[in-house]
Amino acid sequence: MNKRVIFGRSIKDILAAVGPSLLFVLIAVAVVVKFVEPAPPKHLVMTSGSEEGYYSTLAKRYQEILKGEGIALELRSSSGSVENLERLNDRDSEVEAGFLQDGLGDPERSDELESLGGLYYEPLWVFSRKKGLTRFSQLQGMRVAVGAVGGGTFALALNILSLNGVDHSNTRLESIGWKASAEALRKGEVDAAMFVATDRDPLIRGLLNDPEISLMNLDQAEAIKRHLPYLHHLVLPHGAIDLKRNLPSEDTHLIAPMATLLIHNGLHPALVTLLLKAADQIHSESGLFEDRDEFPKNKDDRFPLNSVAASFYKSGMPFWHRYLPFWLATLIERFIFFAIPVFALFLPMIKLVPRIYTWRIRSRIFQKYGELKFLEAQMKPDAGYQEYVQYLERLDAIEERVNQMKVPLVYSDLLYILREHIEFVRGRLGRMLANIKKREEGVVNPSPSQSPSQNQSPT
Repeated sequence: MNKRVIFGRSIKDILAAVGPSLLFVLIAVAVVVKFVEPAPPKHLVMTSGSEEGYYSTLAKRYQEILKGEGIALELRSSSGSVENLERLNDRDSEVEAGFLQDGLGDPERSDELESLGGLYYEPLWVFSRKKGLTRFSQLQGMRVAVGAVGGGTFALALNILSLNGVDHSNTRLESIGWKASAEALRKGEVDAAMFVATDRDPLIRGLLNDPEISLMNLDQAEAIKRHLPYLHHLVLPHGAIDLKRNLPSEDTHLIAPMATLLIHNGLHPALVTLLLKAADQIHSESGLFEDRDEFPKNKDDRFPLNSVAASFYKSGMPFWHRYLPFWLATLIERFIFFAIPVFALFLPMIKLVPRIYTWRIRSRIFQKYGELKFLEAQMKPDAGYQEYVQYLERLDAIEERVNQMKVPLVYSDLLYILREHIEFVRGRLGRMLANIKKREEGVVNPSPSQSPSQNQSPT
């Protein structure tokens, strides 16, 4: 068997037919690959918060969920939201995600940051040793713990106290951490302490259950919200902490920012999806201030919402991520993104292959017709016997090349018709040779130009 022929088809012809389409598809593949997202990294750095804060507890839950999906979440503790924002803005820090208290930061100075939405309410708890406090202005002249510098409590406390005319000039503001603030309040070293934290925080629960400590019931909560729109007016129902003791004894009005999750806008979409999946598992539970499935939600007064998060809040978790492991869902998404445009280009191109192949086979046959036509054009009636012998030799060469041609069975009719036309030209040459021979021998015959078949050409 001829190694250059497969199923009666020349390898050269097949390659010539398939080659252009294949080349086009390969170029298309190269273009698609250039724009396809690479596989997601296996490592992610998150800035959390102080070890004693709720952010740290949350971050460890995220870490466990991501670990189950094969992603190593590296946690870096901080003093709180302010430091978290500084790390996110610093590209050299390698931090790609972090918790932030809503109301902090300036999007114009953090144009590379995006939000994944709100996670839960973080009420501002104001505890004091004096009962009956209802306004921040009443703290003037007292000793007040406002949280550690760099934390969200510190930033919010100074902002609200300033609106109420309370500052370092008329009040002793202590910048100390949470545990130190709670301990100082119990010992009477400070008159009041402020904390931005969830109601689930053990420190907050401990202070709420301390009979010597009172929680400020803000009668201006709605007014403060109007001044600072990123805050929310919450009500802690009486008896919500302890029904038996009716703790608190009355509905207590609070103000609260939301905790949000910020990321770099260049974070891989698959990792964004995984963080949203973790957020949905962790923050969808009901609480004293949140209904079930209220969080996470599309709410951030500062930073733009990430496009993947926007799709998540509109349509829910992507289909593959609902039922498949993260690595498999990601693999399928990348394959679909890659395969659809390639097949969209490949299918119409593959339809051209038979046409190109047919054109190539027919062109080879028509090339021989061209040689045959050229030979006929050179056959001059007044040529000598020797010249016609040369014509005949050239015709034999054409016929030999035709006999060596390999074409598929379906095109054999064209080859046989070509051979018939070669025989037609051969017959004409034979008659001309006979006439020339008779003429040279002195026999008068009609000249070749008068031959009735002279003007009959196969082409």
